[in-house]
Amino acid sequence: MCGIFAALGCADCSQAQRARVLACSRRLKHRGPDWSGLYQHEGNFLAQQRLAVVSPLSGDQPLYNEDRSVVVVANGEIYNHKKIRKQFTGKHAFTTGSDCEVIIPLYEEYGENFVDMLDGVFAFVLYDTRNNTYMAARDAIGVNPLYIGWGGDGSVWFSSEMKALNEDCVRFELFPPGHLYSSATAGFRRWYNPRWFLEQVPDTPYDPLVLRAAFEKAVIKRLMTDVPFGVLLSGGLDSSLVASVTKRHLVETEAAEKFGTELHSFVVGLEGSPDLKAAREVADYLGTIHHEFYFTVQDGIDAIEEVIYHDETYDVTTIRASTPMFLVARKIKSLGVKMVLSGEGSDELLGGYLYFHFAPNKEEFHKETCRKVKALHQYDCLRANKATSAWGLEVRVPFLDKEFIDVAMGMDPEWKMYDKDLGRIEKWVMRKAFDDEENPYLPKHILYRQKEQFSDGVGYSWIDGLKAFTEQQITDEMMSNAAKLYPYNTPVNKEAYYYRMIFERLFPQDSARETVPWGPSIACSTPAAIEWVEQWKASNDPSGRFISSHDAAAAATTTTDHAAGVAHANGNGVAAVANGHAAVNGAEVGVAIAA
Repeated sequence: MCGIFAALGCADCSQAQRARVLACSRRLKHRGPDWSGLYQHEGNFLAQQRLAVVSPLSGDQPLYNEDRSVVVVANGEIYNHKKIRKQFTGKHAFTTGSDCEVIIPLYEEYGENFVDMLDGVFAFVLYDTRNNTYMAARDAIGVNPLYIGWGGDGSVWFSSEMKALNEDCVRFELFPPGHLYSSATAGFRRWYNPRWFLEQVPDTPYDPLVLRAAFEKAVIKRLMTDVPFGVLLSGGLDSSLVASVTKRHLVETEAAEKFGTELHSFVVGLEGSPDLKAAREVADYLGTIHHEFYFTVQDGIDAIEEVIYHDETYDVTTIRASTPMFLVARKIKSLGVKMVLSGEGSDELLGGYLYFHFAPNKEEFHKETCRKVKALHQYDCLRANKATSAWGLEVRVPFLDKEFIDVAMGMDPEWKMYDKDLGRIEKWVMRKAFDDEENPYLPKHILYRQKEQFSDGVGYSWIDGLKAFTEQQITDEMMSNAAKLYPYNTPVNKEAYYYRMIFERLFPQDSARETVPWGPSIACSTPAAIEWVEQWKASNDPSGRFISSHDAAAAATTTTDHAAGVAHANGNGVAAVANGHAAVNGAEVGVAIAA
């Protein structure tokens, strides 16, 4: 991951403005500590802070065509760059080994209509001095962050993070995923138009071998690296499959020739947490060089302000999960590792969150997966990218490969649905695809382990500790005035209030608070899915363990609880609610968030 910044069409082209652009760009230095570059042509500025992962000895940015009339700054990994390079043999003289340099000949050949030819994740800005035009684009799902802002002089600004825009732009907003912005029309247009985007229910039958092949291909292409790398391994299905496929195919890659076939895996958790135990078991099975990192609740609390600064959000679920990820990223980077693979995106594509058990039919199930995937750039993609980029660590997410998304979202959703009678638990289609008796990818009990959302898996007391801490910090009187102080996206509980206080101090602009999604949620659902179960409407906390189909909740529920109205998965789908928190046997159950 890198940090890009651009200010185009500025009325001021003085050295003072250049210095201001440099100052804004340096706010992104954590994303790219290896090198920085700045291009200026009159009142147009393009800057980059580089994290060198591919071709570290070349590839410094900005990147140029032969006569330097076209210039690009990019934050991306273009996995098909070698294929594209061959396409332009004899037509374009490549001067670096950067995978992002292929953007330039594609633009020169096809104009702005080339973005869909890129296989990867990216955010880039391209400036053409020949006609004084520019364009910017963001990858299909929004794995890589990008913001757009407008200056008081009519200039247009772009940045990987809004902290480089918020003091200089009169307004700014998220750059939408799957879109490009063209100065020729002064507007956006969508370049990513998959069939699933219309939310029409597909009818392609489930083929486990097709799904497996698509995922293995997605993992293999993400092993494109010239620096040491590893995998984030929680011991759950998603990260374990990423690790297993990586370990199985690593020997076939160029990375193995450079760094050998040993694979490093990393896990973070509180002492005794579920993830630590499960990850250790998977690591032993796969034979990875495994690293365990521990943190305390106080360590997490102390990091929250930094997490909010880097994540640029006040969303409760995101902050809860980002904090342990932020802490472990620093440890990983200290070992000399620059890139890790991770398992984000599976739950959205395949309906892996426990609340999907209660989808009333396959039409609603599919529409909810569509809504979840469309919103990933504001939640899990944001978390995974920014919490790790804070320390100059790059995360790659094979589940969000464009081709794999087409397969996963193109199958009949009936196959994805929870069905106790047929023995189908959440993400059964993925589990079945990798259930290979002759050449197993994972032990059976890991392959069929129920989902733990990230902040639960690192240790149940993490969320409980956060809630207890914020309960002490925020008084009832403060909460009673929440709507007056924060009329936009008013915090509904003390934890949300605490995060909002910090965010407002760091990012006090209206535009900043409007970049953060808001709305009711249960176990990471969208607001629309809350309509599935009447009791869910009473909750003000996005709890994963709130869903009573979770094994931990079910195990704690007694006959007495049934008499008290605690429901199981085959009933109302919700545990008793007290003050918006799930309760079992009268004791509060810790809450989970998206991972």
